[in-house]
Amino acid sequence: MITAGIDIGSLTTKAVLLKERKILSHSLFSSSERAEVISKKAIDESLGRANLSINDVSYIVSTGVGRKEVQFANESITIPLAIAIGATYLFPTARSVIDMGAENCVVVTCNEKGQVANFVMNDKCAAGTGLFLETMAEALGVRLEEMGRLSLDSKNKVNITSFCTVFAESEVIGYVHMGANKVDIIRGLQDAMTLRVFEMLRKVHFRKDVVMVGGVARNVGVVNSLRNMIALDILVPENPQVVGALGAAIIAYDKAKDVE
Repeated sequence: MITAGIDIGSLTTKAVLLKERKILSHSLFSSSERAEVISKKAIDESLGRANLSINDVSYIVSTGVGRKEVQFANESITIPLAIAIGATYLFPTARSVIDMGAENCVVVTCNEKGQVANFVMNDKCAAGTGLFLETMAEALGVRLEEMGRLSLDSKNKVNITSFCTVFAESEVIGYVHMGANKVDIIRGLQDAMTLRVFEMLRKVHFRKDVVMVGGVARNVGVVNSLRNMIALDILVPENPQVVGALGAAIIAYDKAKDVE
């Protein structure tokens, strides 16, 4: 049985194919077109990699901000459920999941079956998201992809006091004018960002094992900062951006089995 999950995020769209609950292929596209169009491209890419066609797929579940726009999906689910299911599939001991994406940050606690016990989302603020980092990278004149690695060279972290992107950017520009080292500023930004996430973790009474997913999970500096803040190890999957789509594909498999 072939099932698919599609996660339509604000900046990227991901698709995952499963065969009998085993991962066959996945794909990732920029969300630069309408959700219906880009989600079709993502699933077609995954199907092509597995030498399959859409007719081979028994059930499709969508998730993410654009989940309702995927007309060819059989149903849609919320992102907290999708990431909880996906994370516990990859790490059965996971009980807390942090999803740090481009414009949203979600923290979920769950049981061993991936059932959501509690969750909290950022309140339409960019702090704790990839957009925050992207804005700061532009202000510092560094590549977004390099920020995490650069922060590891910091010896004297500067203190960023604001969670607000606009005010934090002003602080960054001020530090630059004072001659502060960019790597120290980046470390300060990442620590300010993870402090916001730590507050979200406390609200849901997080517990180990902690898994981090989403595009920001690829930033080693953010992961290290949060690891030090919570004094626990943080598990990061090989492809952290597709965990939501994976969870949707698993739900699709369970639903298809029920239909049988």
